[in-house]
Amino acid sequence: MAIQYVAYAGWSVLIKRVNEALSAWVLPGGVLMVLIFLAGLINHDIFHWTLPGIMEKGNANYDAIIAGKSGFLSIPFYLIRTVSYIVIWVVFTNKLRTLSLQEDLNGGTEYFHKSITASALFLVLFAVSSSMSAWDWVMSIDTHWFSTMFGWYVFASWWVSGIAATTLIVIFLKQAGYLQFIKEGHLHDLGKFMFGFSIFWTYVWFSQFMLIWYANLPEEAVYYNQRLGGFNGQYTWIFFFNLFINFAFPFLVLMTRDAKRQMIMLKIVSIAILIGHWFDFYLMIMPATMQAENGFIIEIGTALIFLGSFLLLITKRLSQASLVPIHHPFLDESVHHTT
Repeated sequence: MAIQYVAYAGWSVLIKRVNEALSAWVLPGGVLMVLIFLAGLINHDIFHWTLPGIMEKGNANYDAIIAGKSGFLSIPFYLIRTVSYIVIWVVFTNKLRTLSLQEDLNGGTEYFHKSITASALFLVLFAVSSSMSAWDWVMSIDTHWFSTMFGWYVFASWWVSGIAATTLIVIFLKQAGYLQFIKEGHLHDLGKFMFGFSIFWTYVWFSQFMLIWYANLPEEAVYYNQRLGGFNGQYTWIFFFNLFINFAFPFLVLMTRDAKRQMIMLKIVSIAILIGHWFDFYLMIMPATMQAENGFIIEIGTALIFLGSFLLLITKRLSQASLVPIHHPFLDESVHHTT
Protein backbone atom coordinates (compact mmCIF):
# COMPACT_ATOMS: atom_id res chain seq x y z
CA MET A 1 0.00 0.00 0.00
CA ALA A 2 2.86 2.36 0.82
CA ILE A 3 4.45 1.62 -2.56
CA GLN A 4 1.16 2.40 -4.32
CA TYR A 5 0.98 5.74 -2.53
CA VAL A 6 4.51 6.89 -3.37
CA ALA A 7 4.07 5.72 -6.98
CA TYR A 8 0.82 7.73 -7.30
CA ALA A 9 -0.83 4.52 -8.50
CA GLY A 10 -4.52 4.73 -9.29
CA TRP A 11 -5.43 1.18 -10.28
CA SER A 12 -5.00 -0.22 -6.74
CA VAL A 13 -7.37 2.15 -4.90
CA LEU A 14 -10.19 -0.41 -4.88
CA ILE A 15 -8.04 -3.04 -3.15
CA LYS A 16 -6.55 -0.64 -0.60
CA ARG A 17 -8.91 -1.65 2.20
CA VAL A 18 -7.73 -5.25 1.87
CA ASN A 19 -4.14 -4.13 2.52
CA GLU A 20 -5.32 -2.11 5.51
CA ALA A 21 -7.13 -5.19 6.87
CA LEU A 22 -4.03 -7.37 6.52
CA SER A 23 -2.14 -4.99 8.82
CA ALA A 24 -4.53 -5.84 11.67
CA TRP A 25 -2.30 -8.81 12.50
CA VAL A 26 0.90 -6.77 12.99
CA LEU A 27 0.36 -5.90 16.67
CA PRO A 28 -0.98 -9.25 17.99
CA GLY A 29 1.53 -11.09 15.80
CA GLY A 30 4.34 -8.96 17.19
CA VAL A 31 3.25 -9.57 20.78
CA LEU A 32 3.23 -13.33 20.09
CA MET A 33 6.75 -13.07 18.63
CA VAL A 34 8.02 -11.57 21.88
CA LEU A 35 6.16 -14.08 24.06
CA ILE A 36 7.42 -17.05 22.03
CA PHE A 37 11.00 -15.77 22.29
CA LEU A 38 10.68 -15.38 26.06
CA ALA A 39 9.14 -18.86 26.35
CA GLY A 40 12.04 -20.24 24.30
CA LEU A 41 14.49 -18.97 26.92
CA ILE A 42 13.30 -21.71 29.28
CA ASN A 43 14.90 -24.58 27.34
CA HIS A 44 16.88 -22.57 24.74
CA ASP A 45 15.55 -24.88 22.04
CA ILE A 46 14.92 -22.23 19.37
CA PHE A 47 17.88 -19.87 19.63
CA HIS A 48 21.08 -21.72 20.53
CA TRP A 49 22.92 -18.45 21.23
CA THR A 50 20.70 -17.82 24.30
CA LEU A 51 22.23 -20.81 26.14
CA PRO A 52 23.75 -19.61 29.47
CA GLY A 53 27.53 -19.29 29.41
CA ILE A 54 27.83 -19.81 25.64
CA MET A 55 29.71 -16.53 25.29
CA GLU A 56 31.82 -16.86 28.47
CA LYS A 57 35.33 -18.22 27.96
CA GLY A 58 36.03 -21.14 30.27
CA ASN A 59 32.36 -22.11 30.53
CA ALA A 60 31.41 -25.66 29.48
CA ASN A 61 28.95 -24.18 26.93
CA TYR A 62 31.49 -21.72 25.48
CA ASP A 63 31.39 -21.27 21.69
CA ALA A 64 34.07 -18.99 20.24
CA ILE A 65 32.14 -18.22 17.04
CA ILE A 66 28.99 -17.22 18.88
CA ALA A 67 31.05 -15.27 21.43
CA GLY A 68 32.39 -13.21 18.52
CA LYS A 69 28.82 -12.07 17.83
CA SER A 70 28.05 -11.18 21.45
CA GLY A 71 27.75 -7.46 20.67
CA PHE A 72 24.76 -8.15 18.44
CA LEU A 73 23.35 -11.38 19.88
CA SER A 74 22.51 -10.34 23.43
CA ILE A 75 19.05 -10.98 24.84
CA PRO A 76 18.32 -7.36 25.93
CA PHE A 77 19.52 -5.93 22.58
CA TYR A 78 17.54 -8.60 20.69
CA LEU A 79 14.35 -7.67 22.55
CA ILE A 80 14.96 -3.96 21.96
CA ARG A 81 15.34 -4.59 18.23
CA THR A 82 12.29 -6.84 18.03
CA VAL A 83 10.07 -4.36 19.87
CA SER A 84 11.45 -1.55 17.67
CA TYR A 85 10.49 -3.35 14.45
CA ILE A 86 6.99 -4.06 15.74
CA VAL A 87 6.47 -0.50 17.00
CA ILE A 88 7.60 1.00 13.67
CA TRP A 89 5.27 -1.25 11.68
CA VAL A 90 2.31 -0.75 14.02
CA VAL A 91 2.70 3.04 14.12
CA PHE A 92 2.84 3.42 10.34
CA THR A 93 0.11 0.90 9.49
CA ASN A 94 -2.18 2.58 12.03
CA LYS A 95 -1.24 6.00 10.65
CA LEU A 96 -2.12 5.02 7.08
CA ARG A 97 -5.36 3.39 8.26
CA THR A 98 -6.35 6.49 10.26
CA LEU A 99 -5.63 8.85 7.35
CA SER A 100 -7.64 6.61 5.03
CA LEU A 101 -10.69 6.64 7.33
CA GLN A 102 -10.42 10.41 7.85
CA GLU A 103 -10.34 10.83 4.08
CA ASP A 104 -13.61 8.87 3.87
CA LEU A 105 -15.25 11.21 6.35
CA ASN A 106 -13.92 14.60 5.26
CA GLY A 107 -12.77 14.28 1.64
CA GLY A 108 -10.18 16.54 0.03
CA THR A 109 -6.58 15.77 -0.94
CA GLU A 110 -4.96 16.68 2.38
CA TYR A 111 -5.06 13.11 3.72
CA PHE A 112 -3.79 11.69 0.44
CA HIS A 113 -0.66 13.85 0.55
CA LYS A 114 -0.11 13.05 4.24
CA SER A 115 -0.35 9.35 3.34
CA ILE A 116 2.34 9.78 0.68
CA THR A 117 4.69 11.39 3.22
CA ALA A 118 4.02 8.67 5.79
CA SER A 119 4.47 5.94 3.15
CA ALA A 120 7.81 7.32 1.95
CA LEU A 121 9.18 7.41 5.50
CA PHE A 122 7.79 3.94 6.24
CA LEU A 123 9.43 2.42 3.16
CA VAL A 124 12.85 3.71 4.24
CA LEU A 125 12.41 2.31 7.75
CA PHE A 126 10.93 -0.95 6.47
CA ALA A 127 13.87 -1.48 4.10
CA VAL A 128 16.15 -1.57 7.15
CA SER A 129 13.86 -3.21 9.70
CA SER A 130 12.66 -6.01 7.39
CA SER A 131 16.22 -7.16 6.70
CA MET A 132 17.30 -6.86 10.32
CA SER A 133 14.22 -8.74 11.55
CA ALA A 134 15.03 -11.55 9.12
CA TRP A 135 18.55 -11.77 10.62
CA ASP A 136 17.17 -11.79 14.15
CA TRP A 137 14.09 -14.00 13.84
CA VAL A 138 15.30 -16.54 11.28
CA MET A 139 19.01 -16.39 10.44
CA SER A 140 20.17 -16.27 14.07
CA ILE A 141 18.58 -19.70 14.56
CA ASP A 142 21.53 -21.04 12.50
CA THR A 143 23.94 -19.03 14.63
CA HIS A 144 27.18 -20.18 12.99
CA TRP A 145 25.90 -19.56 9.47
CA PHE A 146 25.19 -16.28 7.75
CA SER A 147 24.30 -14.96 4.32
CA THR A 148 24.50 -11.36 3.16
CA MET A 149 21.50 -12.02 0.88
CA PHE A 150 19.28 -13.45 3.60
CA GLY A 151 17.36 -10.22 4.28
CA TRP A 152 16.44 -9.94 0.60
CA TYR A 153 15.51 -13.61 0.52
CA VAL A 154 13.06 -13.37 3.42
CA PHE A 155 11.69 -10.07 2.12
CA ALA A 156 10.97 -11.69 -1.27
CA SER A 157 9.07 -14.47 0.51
CA TRP A 158 7.05 -11.98 2.59
CA TRP A 159 6.36 -9.77 -0.40
CA VAL A 160 5.02 -12.41 -2.79
CA SER A 161 3.03 -14.01 0.07
CA GLY A 162 1.46 -10.63 0.82
CA ILE A 163 0.46 -10.17 -2.81
CA ALA A 164 -1.00 -13.69 -2.88
CA ALA A 165 -3.00 -13.04 0.31
CA THR A 166 -4.28 -9.74 -1.10
CA THR A 167 -5.30 -11.40 -4.37
CA LEU A 168 -7.06 -14.26 -2.60
CA ILE A 169 -9.08 -11.94 -0.32
CA VAL A 170 -10.02 -9.69 -3.25
CA ILE A 171 -11.32 -12.72 -5.18
CA PHE A 172 -13.30 -14.04 -2.20
CA LEU A 173 -14.87 -10.61 -1.63
CA LYS A 174 -15.67 -10.26 -5.33
CA GLN A 175 -17.31 -13.69 -5.43
CA ALA A 176 -19.30 -12.86 -2.27
CA GLY A 177 -20.84 -9.85 -4.01
CA TYR A 178 -18.54 -7.14 -2.64
CA LEU A 179 -15.97 -5.08 -4.59
CA GLN A 180 -18.28 -4.94 -7.61
CA PHE A 181 -16.00 -2.45 -9.37
CA ILE A 182 -13.10 -4.92 -9.42
CA LYS A 183 -12.66 -6.00 -13.02
CA GLU A 184 -10.32 -8.18 -15.06
CA GLY A 185 -7.80 -5.35 -15.28
CA HIS A 186 -7.30 -5.28 -11.51
CA LEU A 187 -6.97 -9.07 -11.36
CA HIS A 188 -4.51 -8.93 -14.25
CA ASP A 189 -2.28 -6.48 -12.40
CA LEU A 190 -2.36 -8.58 -9.22
CA GLY A 191 -1.52 -11.62 -11.34
CA LYS A 192 1.43 -9.79 -12.88
CA PHE A 193 2.73 -8.94 -9.42
CA MET A 194 2.51 -12.58 -8.33
CA PHE A 195 4.11 -13.78 -11.55
CA GLY A 196 6.95 -11.24 -11.42
CA PHE A 197 7.80 -11.59 -7.76
CA SER A 198 7.69 -15.38 -7.85
CA ILE A 199 10.51 -15.02 -10.35
CA PHE A 200 12.21 -12.44 -8.11
CA TRP A 201 12.06 -14.84 -5.13
CA THR A 202 13.62 -17.54 -7.32
CA TYR A 203 16.33 -15.15 -8.48
CA VAL A 204 17.33 -14.39 -4.88
CA TRP A 205 17.05 -18.08 -3.92
CA PHE A 206 19.29 -19.13 -6.80
CA SER A 207 21.80 -16.32 -6.21
CA GLN A 208 22.20 -17.34 -2.57
CA PHE A 209 22.38 -21.06 -3.33
CA MET A 210 24.66 -20.82 -6.36
CA LEU A 211 27.28 -18.63 -4.67
CA ILE A 212 27.46 -20.91 -1.62
CA TRP A 213 27.56 -24.06 -3.78
CA TYR A 214 30.27 -22.61 -6.06
CA ALA A 215 32.50 -21.40 -3.20
CA ASN A 216 32.07 -24.75 -1.37
CA LEU A 217 33.23 -23.34 1.97
CA PRO A 218 32.29 -25.66 4.85
CA GLU A 219 31.05 -22.86 7.12
CA GLU A 220 28.62 -21.76 4.38
CA ALA A 221 27.74 -25.07 2.72
CA VAL A 222 26.62 -26.66 6.01
CA TYR A 223 23.29 -24.81 5.71
CA TYR A 224 22.43 -26.58 2.47
CA ASN A 225 24.02 -29.88 3.51
CA GLN A 226 21.47 -30.10 6.32
CA ARG A 227 18.56 -29.33 4.01
CA LEU A 228 19.72 -31.27 0.96
CA GLY A 229 20.48 -34.79 2.13
CA GLY A 230 21.18 -34.17 5.81
CA PHE A 231 19.32 -35.88 8.66
CA ASN A 232 18.80 -38.99 6.50
CA GLY A 233 17.24 -36.93 3.72
CA GLN A 234 14.20 -35.86 5.76
CA TYR A 235 14.19 -32.37 4.23
CA THR A 236 15.32 -33.21 0.69
CA TRP A 237 11.81 -33.55 -0.75
CA ILE A 238 10.79 -30.21 0.80
CA PHE A 239 13.87 -28.58 -0.74
CA PHE A 240 12.80 -29.54 -4.28
CA PHE A 241 9.06 -29.15 -3.61
CA ASN A 242 9.86 -25.60 -2.47
CA LEU A 243 11.27 -24.75 -5.89
CA PHE A 244 8.36 -26.35 -7.71
CA ILE A 245 5.49 -24.75 -5.79
CA ASN A 246 7.10 -21.31 -5.37
CA PHE A 247 8.56 -20.93 -8.85
CA ALA A 248 7.70 -23.54 -11.48
CA PHE A 249 3.99 -23.76 -10.69
CA PRO A 250 3.23 -19.97 -10.57
CA PHE A 251 5.52 -19.36 -13.54
CA LEU A 252 3.87 -21.95 -15.80
CA VAL A 253 0.28 -21.28 -14.73
CA LEU A 254 0.45 -17.45 -14.92
CA MET A 255 2.55 -17.27 -18.07
CA THR A 256 -0.38 -16.37 -20.35
CA ARG A 257 -2.38 -13.13 -20.26
CA ASP A 258 -5.71 -14.94 -19.94
CA ALA A 259 -4.59 -16.89 -16.85
CA LYS A 260 -3.90 -13.64 -15.00
CA ARG A 261 -7.48 -12.49 -15.64
CA GLN A 262 -9.30 -15.63 -14.45
CA MET A 263 -10.32 -15.80 -10.80
CA ILE A 264 -10.04 -19.58 -10.58
CA MET A 265 -6.45 -19.57 -11.85
CA LEU A 266 -5.43 -16.72 -9.56
CA LYS A 267 -7.12 -18.43 -6.62
CA ILE A 268 -5.24 -21.69 -7.21
CA VAL A 269 -1.89 -19.93 -7.61
CA SER A 270 -2.46 -17.69 -4.55
CA ILE A 271 -3.20 -20.70 -2.35
CA ALA A 272 -0.18 -22.55 -3.79
CA ILE A 273 2.12 -19.58 -3.08
CA LEU A 274 0.90 -19.23 0.52
CA ILE A 275 1.37 -22.97 1.14
CA GLY A 276 4.71 -22.89 -0.65
CA HIS A 277 6.13 -20.09 1.45
CA TRP A 278 4.92 -21.78 4.61
CA PHE A 279 7.12 -24.69 3.47
CA ASP A 280 9.89 -22.18 2.72
CA PHE A 281 9.95 -21.00 6.35
CA TYR A 282 9.56 -24.56 7.59
CA LEU A 283 12.75 -25.39 5.70
CA MET A 284 14.55 -22.35 7.11
CA ILE A 285 13.70 -23.13 10.73
CA MET A 286 13.18 -26.85 11.39
CA PRO A 287 16.60 -28.29 10.42
CA ALA A 288 18.29 -25.85 12.83
CA THR A 289 15.89 -26.39 15.74
CA MET A 290 14.33 -29.86 15.62
CA GLN A 291 16.96 -31.37 13.29
CA ALA A 292 16.04 -35.04 12.70
CA GLU A 293 13.17 -34.89 15.23
CA ASN A 294 11.00 -32.62 13.12
CA GLY A 295 7.24 -32.79 13.38
CA PHE A 296 4.88 -32.20 10.50
CA ILE A 297 1.22 -32.85 11.36
CA ILE A 298 1.51 -30.81 14.56
CA GLU A 299 3.04 -27.94 12.57
CA ILE A 300 0.07 -27.92 10.19
CA GLY A 301 -2.32 -27.84 13.15
CA THR A 302 -0.41 -24.96 14.74
CA ALA A 303 -0.44 -23.06 11.44
CA LEU A 304 -4.22 -23.47 11.18
CA ILE A 305 -4.68 -22.04 14.68
CA PHE A 306 -2.70 -18.94 13.70
CA LEU A 307 -4.52 -18.76 10.36
CA GLY A 308 -7.89 -18.77 12.15
CA SER A 309 -6.79 -15.92 14.43
CA PHE A 310 -5.36 -14.04 11.45
CA LEU A 311 -8.61 -14.35 9.44
CA LEU A 312 -10.72 -13.34 12.44
CA LEU A 313 -8.86 -10.03 12.77
CA ILE A 314 -8.83 -9.37 9.02
CA THR A 315 -12.56 -9.95 8.54
CA LYS A 316 -13.35 -7.82 11.58
CA ARG A 317 -11.34 -4.91 10.18
CA LEU A 318 -12.86 -5.34 6.71
CA SER A 319 -16.31 -4.92 8.28
CA GLN A 320 -15.40 -1.70 10.10
CA ALA A 321 -15.30 0.61 7.08
CA SER A 322 -16.50 0.88 3.51
CA LEU A 323 -14.58 -1.44 1.19
CA VAL A 324 -14.48 1.41 -1.33
CA PRO A 325 -12.45 4.47 -0.21
CA ILE A 326 -15.10 6.89 -1.45
CA HIS A 327 -13.10 10.14 -1.34
CA HIS A 328 -9.74 8.90 -2.61
CA PRO A 329 -8.62 11.29 -5.39
CA PHE A 330 -7.77 8.38 -7.75
CA LEU A 331 -10.97 6.40 -7.16
CA ASP A 332 -12.43 7.20 -10.57
CA GLU A 333 -9.22 6.02 -12.25
CA SER A 334 -9.40 2.73 -10.36
CA VAL A 335 -13.09 2.19 -11.18
CA HIS A 336 -12.39 2.62 -14.90
CA HIS A 337 -9.06 0.77 -14.88
CA THR A 338 -8.40 -1.58 -17.80
CA THR A 339 -5.30 -3.53 -18.81
